[in-house]
Amino acid sequence: MKAAVVFEPAQGPIYADFAQPVAGQDQQIITVSASAISHVVKSRASGKHYSFEGVLPFIAGADGVGVTPDGQRVYFVFPPSPWGSMAQYAPVSHRHCLPLPDELDDATAAAMANPGMSAWAALVNRAGFKAGETVLINGATGSAGKLAVQIARFLGAKKIIATGRDRQALTSLDADALVLLTEDEKTLGQMFASEAAEQIDVVIDYLWGHSAEQLLIALAKHTPGTAPVRYVQVGALMGQEINLPGAVLRSSPVQLMGSGIGSLTMTELVQATGNMLNAAVDGKFAIAHKIVPLADVAQAWPQDDSKNRTVFVMG
Repeated sequence: MKAAVVFEPAQGPIYADFAQPVAGQDQQIITVSASAISHVVKSRASGKHYSFEGVLPFIAGADGVGVTPDGQRVYFVFPPSPWGSMAQYAPVSHRHCLPLPDELDDATAAAMANPGMSAWAALVNRAGFKAGETVLINGATGSAGKLAVQIARFLGAKKIIATGRDRQALTSLDADALVLLTEDEKTLGQMFASEAAEQIDVVIDYLWGHSAEQLLIALAKHTPGTAPVRYVQVGALMGQEINLPGAVLRSSPVQLMGSGIGSLTMTELVQATGNMLNAAVDGKFAIAHKIVPLADVAQAWPQDDSKNRTVFVMG
């Protein structure tokens, strides 16, 4: 079969032949129709993600949309190594397949599933977000951040604060307050302090790095009373590490946690994806994406932009 095959992580996947899978115990062979690039997929393909198993060659892709042997249209996740979702066929556990709403087309569902899952899981599963609360999305202009804003609104957020480095993209969001991260240090600190003083209940952080340092310090200094601030670290686009004084956590009601593979079980992640995809219809969630033939994977891979997701189609 044809697939996006990684022979050398430093070079990225290429369109090549790969052995066709045979269904193992509790598996079914999915005829794949669409699969999208995500940060996790790119990180795994480069061999840098913590879940990379080191087996070469392997097929890129962690999730996608396809059809089961009995004709059911499903979203699926995590075919076992060395297979991946960017192929004509993928072996997938029955437990890792979810029926799709008819109203979501294949490409949109594939584009939305991973970033939408990360936003839903962080807000609902990890933070325990409740209607009427205030949420800050740190890094709201990428595909996951934009979906997090839409999901928070759908779930009944009282106030949504969005941060980002792109002024135009920020102003296009359905947010109640905006923080432009390109402001000077003093101004940015004042903006974070002002928002913290009005009580932020949940932070979903896709950036980490210096913005997280500034935000955590502001939360520690200015959060009123002892109401907890549930701070969920999801991504690290501004840096993998931060300098965090221990006093920030000792002197404040900040609850620091992560959300991702490992902090949630596979069952929880799959269920979060299903809940998000079903809510996407009622909530009219939207995501920018472009459709590319899988045969063009080598050319499209380095051009991928997280603000406009690349969805490979197999036909």
